[in-house]
Amino acid sequence: MSTAFLLTSLVIVATPGTGALYAIAAGLTRGTRAGILAAFAGTLGTVPHMLAAITGLAALLHASGVAFAAIKYAGVAYLLYMAWSTWRDRGVLTVDEDTDGTRTGSTRAVLVSGVTLNLLNPKLTIFFFAFLPQFVPTGSGAVPAMLGLSAVFMAMTFVVFAVYGVCAAAVRDQVLSRPKVVDRMRKAFAASFAVVAGRLAFESR
Repeated sequence: MSTAFLLTSLVIVATPGTGALYAIAAGLTRGTRAGILAAFAGTLGTVPHMLAAITGLAALLHASGVAFAAIKYAGVAYLLYMAWSTWRDRGVLTVDEDTDGTRTGSTRAVLVSGVTLNLLNPKLTIFFFAFLPQFVPTGSGAVPAMLGLSAVFMAMTFVVFAVYGVCAAAVRDQVLSRPKVVDRMRKAFAASFAVVAGRLAFESR
């Protein structure tokens, strides 16, 4: 495994995006366990994209404007829903006094939203399709190599997102003790989801 792959993957994963934003928001609003669950859910949401790239479905997605647009706009709609529900102080990112995040409903909501956010991002499939082959040798061992690199990339994704979530949870008490800060934070996350939705809407293949 090349150093170039590890460094490039780290830069890509560490750059704040939808998954990192969600892990931070979950950690701040629901605590450490929720931040880690959000990191796991975000990582889990990349699995279908990785499998699509390995099986060649990414090429079909890249070639079909209709398929790409359908997934893209579903993702945009979900991000806008997240923005609206967060702005209204409802939904999965509502500030929760269940600091351990142990309630079944709370856990399920964090997992479903985290998976869905990444699942409905078609750019991830194109990313896996374009990025991984650069580090895979040609020949019969290409598929096992892609699986191995994908596993490393997903592990890095989980660790980085979990760090974001845990760090956010660490300052949770200080933030939640200031109602005005909580309100501004909630609206900032809502605006961030809306901005990400706008960026995804204008993404091309």
